[in-house]
Amino acid sequence: MRSYVVGGAVRDELLGRPVTDRDHVVVGATPSEMLAQGFRPVGKDFPVFLHPDTQEEYALARTERKTAPGYHGFVFHTSPEVTLEDDLVRRDLTINAMARAEDGSIVDPYHGQEDLKNRIFRHVSKAFAEDPVRILRLARFAARFPDFRVHETTLALMQGMVAAGEVDALVPERVWQELSRGLMEERPSRMFAVLRDCGALARILPELDALWGVPQPPLHHPEVDTGVHIMLVIDYAASQGLPLEVRFAALVHDLGKGATPSETWPAHHGHEFLGMKLVTAVCKRLKVPNECRDLAQMTAREHGNVSRAQEMRPNTIVTLFERCDAFRKPERFAQMLLASECDARGRGHEEHPMRHQDYPQRAYLLRALAAARAVNAGEVAARYADAKEKIPEAVHAARVSAVKAALREP
Repeated sequence: MRSYVVGGAVRDELLGRPVTDRDHVVVGATPSEMLAQGFRPVGKDFPVFLHPDTQEEYALARTERKTAPGYHGFVFHTSPEVTLEDDLVRRDLTINAMARAEDGSIVDPYHGQEDLKNRIFRHVSKAFAEDPVRILRLARFAARFPDFRVHETTLALMQGMVAAGEVDALVPERVWQELSRGLMEERPSRMFAVLRDCGALARILPELDALWGVPQPPLHHPEVDTGVHIMLVIDYAASQGLPLEVRFAALVHDLGKGATPSETWPAHHGHEFLGMKLVTAVCKRLKVPNECRDLAQMTAREHGNVSRAQEMRPNTIVTLFERCDAFRKPERFAQMLLASECDARGRGHEEHPMRHQDYPQRAYLLRALAAARAVNAGEVAARYADAKEKIPEAVHAARVSAVKAALREP
């Protein structure tokens, strides 16, 4: 019985990156032998065990066979006769198909070290085409390792998978899981570039894919193309270390521009309302968590208003707060302002002045919100004990007065 560290831990060690989780493959063992050594069984599809001391995962070496469409359609086989090479060949990419033996030596039958050196994503075998999740995983790796490129044979294989309808078999939960993880990587735009190159984005997120080729006014958007703009926006959000909710809101805030009449382009009047409907549809289809959905809907609806904040009257500002439920959920409103700032920053090339100009709208609205929230609504309501129907209007008016006074201050 021999055990090996496999997969991402080996890859990241060779890249000099920190390793947090280690997966192990055990060759030449049976489940009963693992149990006899104190390992605890977990996993439903194939034998995986937790080490009695470290709690790290140890899986018996296995082979797999495709039996049905999608990524659930596999039959796994384990036995002491399955070799390490048999186990590694079923993995997705050569850079993930290496192992480190107990003596520290690297087992690399599929030349993963060479592809690491050359910064290439290459499939290990044609079995890659049997699991559509691997397209999403490779795209996510592109966001984590932005200087890597997809080998042309692997790209062709992915394009064939999309054409064969394999991507259509993906369940929404798994699509969201991989997309959300990719959004949290170093350069999320690389994930979407890979998905576009192989045709998967049009199947997974057609509302987003539709934005490439849609022009915007060059005065405000020197990058012109809406799809390019969105990629700049999410990369800026990533560079600021913003949370998933903000990054997702930044990703989908302009979906409405793909639904405006082409004869009005590059203008996109009403795209906020159209975008909110599309965001709602996307979130329902992909089963996006509520906190991400709610912030994305609000950002799609309000980002234009935020950009005009300093032109608004105090009454309009308080109405904005009320519409966004900012008095009960000020943190979410602040996140919406961050997503709107990403929208303003994601324009032009890296050195373009628009990327670095001041964005006073966020501080301006936060100052106004703080003043409005400082109003004691209970005290105002007490004055209208005999005319309760007047309370909402009176509280609103008090908040407007507070905002007006706060915004007069230097």
